[in-house]
Amino acid sequence: MNSASAQNRPAGYAFLIAQFSLRVLPNWHRSSVRATGTIRAAVHGDHVESVYPPSYWPGDGLGNHMEFALKYDGVNPGILAALFEQVPGSEIAAWIASKPQGKYARRIWFLYEFLTGSVLPLPDLTSGNYVPVLEPDLYYTVPGRRVSRQRVVDNQLGGPHFCPVVRRTTKLKAMEASNLRGRCEDVVAAYRPDLLRRALSYLYTKETKSSFEIEQVKPSASRTEKFIGLLELAEHQDFCAKTQLIDVQNRIVDPRFQDTDYRTNQNYVGQSISYQKQLVHYICPSPTDLPALMDGLFATHRIMLDGDPPAVIHAAVVSYGFVFMHPFEDGNGRLHRFLIHNIFFLRGLVPKGLMFPVSAAMLKNPGLYDQSLEAFSAPLLRLVDYDLDETGNMTVSTDTRNLYRAIDMTAQAEALYEFVLLTIEHELVEELDFLNRYDLTKQAIQNIIDMPDRLIDLFIQFCLQNNGHLSVRKRTAYFDFLTDDELAHLEQAVQAGFTSAAGSASKA
Repeated sequence: MNSASAQNRPAGYAFLIAQFSLRVLPNWHRSSVRATGTIRAAVHGDHVESVYPPSYWPGDGLGNHMEFALKYDGVNPGILAALFEQVPGSEIAAWIASKPQGKYARRIWFLYEFLTGSVLPLPDLTSGNYVPVLEPDLYYTVPGRRVSRQRVVDNQLGGPHFCPVVRRTTKLKAMEASNLRGRCEDVVAAYRPDLLRRALSYLYTKETKSSFEIEQVKPSASRTEKFIGLLELAEHQDFCAKTQLIDVQNRIVDPRFQDTDYRTNQNYVGQSISYQKQLVHYICPSPTDLPALMDGLFATHRIMLDGDPPAVIHAAVVSYGFVFMHPFEDGNGRLHRFLIHNIFFLRGLVPKGLMFPVSAAMLKNPGLYDQSLEAFSAPLLRLVDYDLDETGNMTVSTDTRNLYRAIDMTAQAEALYEFVLLTIEHELVEELDFLNRYDLTKQAIQNIIDMPDRLIDLFIQFCLQNNGHLSVRKRTAYFDFLTDDELAHLEQAVQAGFTSAAGSASKA
C-alpha cells in the first residue's frame, strides 16, 4: 500500500465489513475518506471506488456508518443481513431512537425487521411522509406496499427469503428506452406470415440444440422433442413453481436422474483436473437452505408479475436466481434458460407466434455467458470454506444462507439484455433471412428443372457445403441425371440466392 492510500479510512460498508469481520460478497461501491483533497471516483471493472474529503467522515459509530452506507454505497441487503447477525438489536434500536424520523434510520429499522424476522423495541411511527426502501431512480422496483410501522414503502423486487437488487445502470436504462418488443416486431414485419410460421419450428429446434450444447450434452431424439414441446408450452403456462419445475426436470433429463424433490446433498459445479483432484467453479446452497430460498424465488416471481418491472429484469432475476440455487441434481442449466422463455412469454416481450433463441446467442458468446455466471460465483467461492473427500463429496463448514438470498443481480440483468439484443438483431434476422433466401432459391431451381423437393433440398445443402458448387462425387452419387448445362444453371441459382454460401452452410 502506498502512502496516499494509507491515509484513506474505509467508510460505510467498507468500515462495517472491516469492523465486524463480515464474510460478504463485495458491494459494487466502496467508500473511503481521505485526510485532504476533494471527491474522487475510479471505476475498476464493475466496481467503483470513491474517496471523500474529511468533511464526509461520519464518525466512529455503527449507526453513522450504516447511514453513510445507504446514502453513498446504496442498499445492500446481503451486507446488512450479515451485520444484523453480529450486532445486538438493542444497539441498532438505540441509534434509530435517536433519529426516528430520519429516512435512512427508518430504512435501517425496516430492513432489520425484514431480514431478521425480529421486532426492535421501538414504538410505531404515527406521523411523517412515507419513504421508499429503494430509490426508484437508482434501482428497479415494484409499486410495493405501505408499512405503517416505519412509514416506508417496501418496493423491493423480492421478500425476506430472497431479496435481489438490480441497479439502474446506464446500460439497463438504455434497455428501457429501446422498446425491445417493438424492435422485434419491426424485424418480423419484413417477412411473409407463412415464412414466419415455418421459422417457428426452426427456432424451437435451434434453441433446444443450443441449450443442450452449452452443457456439452447430446440428447436423444426423444429428449430433443420433449424439450421442444416444453418450449411450446412455455407460451401458455406459468412454470415458476415447485411442482411444475420438478415435472419439467423429469422431462428433460435422463430418466435415471429424475428428481421428486429438491436435492438433499451439498452440490457443486466443478471439473476433474487429475485423479481425485477437482477444480471447483461454484458451490451451491446447502440443501437445508434450499426450501426457503426456492420459496423466496417463487415469491419474488409473483411480486414482479404483479409489480411489472421490465421483462428482462424479471427474467434475469428468476432464471439466474434459479441456476444459482441449483435445486436439482441435473438439468439446472437447461431449466434456467427455459425459465427465460417462460417469463418472456408471460410478460409479453415475445410477439405471439415467435420465440427468441436466446441459448443460441449464449452459445455463440460463451465469454459473456460465463462472465454473467462468474460475476456471482467467483467472489462467492472465496468466501466459502469446504472440504472434498476422496469420492468428491463436499462438506461446507460456513453458514452461507445470506450469500444466496440477497444478491446484486445487476450483472446478470445486463448480460441478459445483451443476449436479447443479439437474439433480435442477429439470430432472428439470420434465421428469417436464410429461410427467405432458401425459398427464393428453391423457386429458381424449380424454374430450371422440376425436381422433387427432397432432391432440391439436397442439392442446395451440398452446394452450400462446397462454396456454391456441387462436387463431382456428390453429382455422381445423387445427380447423375443432370446435364452439364443444367448443373451450371442450378449452381448459379444457389450462388445468386446466397451471397455468403459458406456462412450459411451450417443452417442447411
